[in-house]
Amino acid sequence: MFKLNLKIALRNLWRNRGITSINVGGLAIALAAFILVVMYFTYETSFDKSNPNYKNIYVVGRIYPDFKTNYTSPPLVKAIKQNFPEVVRAGITKNGTFELALKNEGRTTFIKSFMYSDYEAARILNLNPSTGLQKPKGESEFFFYLNKESMRALFPNKKDEKPEMVSMGSSTSGHTGMITGSIVNDLHSNINFDALSIASELGKGENYGYNNYNTYIQVKPGTDVANLEQKITDLYRKELLKGETDQKTIEEIKSISTFLDLLSNLHLRPKAGNNAPYKILFALSVLGVLILVIACINFTNLSIAQATKRAKEVGVKKVMGAYRFQLTTQFLTEIFLQCFAATIFALILAELALPYFNNLFQINLSIWTIENNLFWQLPLVLCLITLIAGTYPSLVLSGFKPALVLKGNFATSKQSSWLRNGLLVFQFSIAVIFIIGLLIINSQLKYMRTQDLGFTANQVVYIKNITYFNKPENFAPLRDKILKIDGIKAATVATDVPDGAENGSNGYTFEGVQASIDFVDVDFDYFETLDIKLKQGRFFSPSFSTDTVNSAVINESAVAKYGMKNPIGKTIKGCNTDYKIVGVIKDFKAQGFESIVQPTIYSIKNPCGNPKLQIMLKIEENKMASALATLKSQWPQINPKDGEDFRYEFLDELYGKLFKKQEQLQSVFFAAALLTIFIAILGLFAFAKYITNGRIKEIAVRKILGASDIQIFKLINSSFFIMVLVANVISWPIAYILTKKWLETFAYRIDLPVLPFISSALITILLTIITVSIQAKRAVKANPVDALKYE
Repeated sequence: MFKLNLKIALRNLWRNRGITSINVGGLAIALAAFILVVMYFTYETSFDKSNPNYKNIYVVGRIYPDFKTNYTSPPLVKAIKQNFPEVVRAGITKNGTFELALKNEGRTTFIKSFMYSDYEAARILNLNPSTGLQKPKGESEFFFYLNKESMRALFPNKKDEKPEMVSMGSSTSGHTGMITGSIVNDLHSNINFDALSIASELGKGENYGYNNYNTYIQVKPGTDVANLEQKITDLYRKELLKGETDQKTIEEIKSISTFLDLLSNLHLRPKAGNNAPYKILFALSVLGVLILVIACINFTNLSIAQATKRAKEVGVKKVMGAYRFQLTTQFLTEIFLQCFAATIFALILAELALPYFNNLFQINLSIWTIENNLFWQLPLVLCLITLIAGTYPSLVLSGFKPALVLKGNFATSKQSSWLRNGLLVFQFSIAVIFIIGLLIINSQLKYMRTQDLGFTANQVVYIKNITYFNKPENFAPLRDKILKIDGIKAATVATDVPDGAENGSNGYTFEGVQASIDFVDVDFDYFETLDIKLKQGRFFSPSFSTDTVNSAVINESAVAKYGMKNPIGKTIKGCNTDYKIVGVIKDFKAQGFESIVQPTIYSIKNPCGNPKLQIMLKIEENKMASALATLKSQWPQINPKDGEDFRYEFLDELYGKLFKKQEQLQSVFFAAALLTIFIAILGLFAFAKYITNGRIKEIAVRKILGASDIQIFKLINSSFFIMVLVANVISWPIAYILTKKWLETFAYRIDLPVLPFISSALITILLTIITVSIQAKRAVKANPVDALKYE
């Protein structure tokens, strides 16, 4: 019996190979997209799962009335260790501030991400060097590890794990260091580095003002995290209030709290930071599921549409004694065969598309690995789509009444008609949402690319450097040498470049009002190099000797923060310094479009500041290549510590990386919109063919009675036109809510436009009319005599 049913199934599929191809092809495309989404979802949600304690590890952060940050100070981790027995371990890490060149026998590797860690943090984060994790002895000892790739680049023939001596910086600097060993750099972790330094203790002697460390704690399983969070907040406030008598400062401290963020949250949904990766993953997951649902809807719709061709077969089988269960099994077998074929084609398509997908998301996924779980997920999805797409058509086909169908007066029920129409409306509703989403994402990205940033990144080159220039007199000789090169208009150095990175922050007081604001330590010509606009006062100038001692420039947001009126010449206090405000600059979007411009103070001298390492040069566009070539050749004389290691990036490209996640979302929506429209049009094409073939005699009669071709086209298109119109009306409110919520994640955004909604309607209606008209053309042009000759 099974062999017979299989033969019948294969014959039926071959006889209706046009519909079968559409079913299998549409499902294969959707499944390929779904496979890629499942792999990406598994990858993104499994960060740090290699750490056996990742469910009990938290990063400690601080909450101020207007911002959150993961940065804390060394004394806090000591206080947590001493006061809370539920904390098993507590440690801190700190990121390096520059690229470091390491050399050995003519070989060079650049350490782009350097991390300092104390021993406890290394244990918490499961950092295991190849020689095993050891605790440094004493305060001065530390261990220095390189990742496997860097170690191999410097010592390609190394077979043992013995320590090695390397040169640091330029070959003439004379700086050397001992590499203790290698360490595997887990790329599938939030804790990532090229090199790691482990000490017994970090931040010794630093107070609560040095908030540039990350604090990690490991708690006992079952710990009440919310209660612990509150206790750490109480402890932190208590520590900050020690010796404080000023009432306003006390009130400010009482508004500060701490939070605990699970290690597994840091990649997708950090409490302090950007959750764009989570939005991308959520959008991609929803799109993948919806595309698969649309393909299943196509399958169901076309199977029901083909029902009349199988009616007499079902009638004969029932008369011959077949049970409904047997017929249902037969039809499910046919549908399973199509789904199985679609799965095979989907794997081929997914493999072909995978390089482009990996390139888009900057990852390295592979289908043919056990780790991605496809070996059990795909069979499950195959069975699921067989049931979803095949159950209802199988029940409809197996439920035909023999007496009716064998008389030849069978017609599909109104319920089936309503279902088919409803599914078609649903398909186009999803397609419309994707089209609207794509058009609005395009509009926001265009706005971000064309909007005035408040500074000019074009023709600005960021020079990577390892020399500290904390004093103006240290940078002045280097600036003079640089400015002698033809084409270079300005040169400066600062602690930060406007690339979206978070600045340092500290407490500053103005006329009794204390607040935590960002600080950036700069040098002369910083604002001129970036073409930042002055609103009041002046920029820093060598003509004023006090500028290198206690002068400050603030931005508009800082003026608003303190409610300043006529701030020029007034004093703002911070870091044991009374700064005289000499200028106010207009706000500029250093952190991109998702974060509002932070109140910021700029000074040349800052006792609490960070090292000034970031060199920026303004170069004439037509002399860019020659100026860079001259800089490279003269760099050993200009900046001996870097020597031959001249490295640079264009600031506009660096800033452009802030748009990367939104560009990924744009690409995802573009692909989703194309796929959903393509699958929907495939289904519409086959469905229109079925409807047109069912009305051939009606069309013939109408033509004999004098109906024109235009009238016939209008008749056939009218029902589909109404369905697509209904789909647009249904989808517009949903698209409005979703896109509005997405736009609200940007501090600077477009107003929600009307044009994408109108455009989506025009696109879907036009595609529907073209698709249906192509199918209707054969029926319209047919000779009425051929359709009515048997009547």
